[in-house]
Amino acid sequence: MKQKNHTVIELIVNNHPGVMSHITGLFSRRGYNLEGILCGAIGQGATSVMFLLVRKNEQYQQVLLQLNKLNDVIELKEREDYDHTVFNRIGDLF
Repeated sequence: MKQKNHTVIELIVNNHPGVMSHITGLFSRRGYNLEGILCGAIGQGATSVMFLLVRKNEQYQQVLLQLNKLNDVIELKEREDYDHTVFNRIGDLF
């Protein structure tokens, strides 16, 4: 199920210490909230895939531009078609 005014950003990133901090720091510095994060290594472990659940608001396009400028971001895709309920399931565990 999709959430209104939310979208998923899919990132392929280099997998090394500090990458998650760089990504989340970008959001933090701009006062832009991440609603959810899922991340895991892919392939041989040199890269990871990150799924970020975010609200689409007036800052959204600027955040996409800034993410694309980060050295460790290899690929960025907007995934409005993704089912957002996977992010909600984590909350159901607690």
